Amino acid sequence: MTQADAALQPKRKGLSRRRRRSLSRGAQYVVFVAAVIAFAVSADWGRLKNQFAQGDIARQMFPDVITLALKNTVVYTVTGFVVGLALGMLIALMRLSSVGPYRWLAGVYIEIFRGLPALLIFIFIGVAVPLAFPGTEIVGGTYGKVALALGLVAAAYMAETIRAGIQAVPKGQMEAARSLGFSPARAMISIIVPQAFRIILPPLTNELVLLFKDSSLVLFLGVTLEERELSKYGRDLASQTANSTPILVAGLCYLLVTIPLGFVVRRMETKTQEAVR
Repeated sequence: MTQADAALQPKRKGLSRRRRRSLSRGAQYVVFVAAVIAFAVSADWGRLKNQFAQGDIARQMFPDVITLALKNTVVYTVTGFVVGLALGMLIALMRLSSVGPYRWLAGVYIEIFRGLPALLIFIFIGVAVPLAFPGTEIVGGTYGKVALALGLVAAAYMAETIRAGIQAVPKGQMEAARSLGFSPARAMISIIVPQAFRIILPPLTNELVLLFKDSSLVLFLGVTLEERELSKYGRDLASQTANSTPILVAGLCYLLVTIPLGFVVRRMETKTQEAVR
């Protein structure tokens, strides 16, 4: 073939990068749809309905699942969050202190309570504290124990979040406050911390969601019928009815709270990003 003939031949072009991405995405969709269809066809929906979706059992749970179990779960979560926030603020300030022992103590606390499972903290509060201090009762009974256990766990994470938020505030803010006659402590409380909280509000809300789920560990403290939270309430009824419908209803109640909170977190993160821009 001469050079002239070769020049007359049409050039072969491979698939463009955009086209390859489009075909790959389409193949992934096909695989996903096929997997969903295979699951839907092969699953025994009758048995699933009998085990997890008995309407008469679900109706028996109301209104106690809301007025008792969900209420207790919310109370445990809120009190634990308040304790954790207060303790976390103190530890964060110690972490930022110029006094060495304060920094070391805060660092040790954070490493220990972030490294231990929350379950062990609950067991420690429920078993070790009464053994170490005979006759000592935590104020609030079970509610006080849960608030303390959740607060101890949450404080370790909140402390690091608060510290990062404080450090994210421009140093010029502290300098400006000092030039106006503010003491370091007053400048921190009045100027720096409020700005830091606007930055860390989304991760703190995420911590609230995590505490809401961790409240299920209250069963290891031993609770009365009136102190049960969602998980314990659902498991007890599941055992009584020999059916898993109560567990499904309890799970839906968790989602009733966590999904709106997740939406709030995403909205706050978007607003924070827009403010930064």
